[in-house]
Amino acid sequence: MAPWNERLSELGIELPDVAAPVAAYVPAQRIGNEIRTSGQLPFVDGELAATGKVGEGDGFVAPEQAKDLARVAILNALAAAAREAGGIDHIARISHVTGFVASDPGFSGQPAVVNGASELLGEIFGDAGAHTRSAVGVAVLPLDAPVEIELTVIVE
Repeated sequence: MAPWNERLSELGIELPDVAAPVAAYVPAQRIGNEIRTSGQLPFVDGELAATGKVGEGDGFVAPEQAKDLARVAILNALAAAAREAGGIDHIARISHVTGFVASDPGFSGQPAVVNGASELLGEIFGDAGAHTRSAVGVAVLPLDAPVEIELTVIVE
């Protein structure tokens, strides 16, 4: 098994409790050696950490804040995947990340926002955290969340 729990401790990161679904779905599902999560929002203690569209200027979620929210969302996704795997140490590698960013029509920095998730996976998993990815701008997300992240992992 991989030493991911040890790495989380070194980084001072605790995985959150798995967020309760907000509709009719399960947080994660395993098929063979792959676990795929449902879209995870930036919930902290059961509440969205922020709401609104990502963009520049007054009335928008700033791109740097949205990047931090992507980190929160990926931790929620990782918690769901780890529970399905029987613990984070059963995750062999990260396969794919899809990031959705609720964007002001003039905002085109979705890749930089989703880097919040990708960079954290690299910090935790090192080379095993390298993954394919999509970063998509959308008009609106559930509950007016600024970001939503889906994660696919490979388990041992």
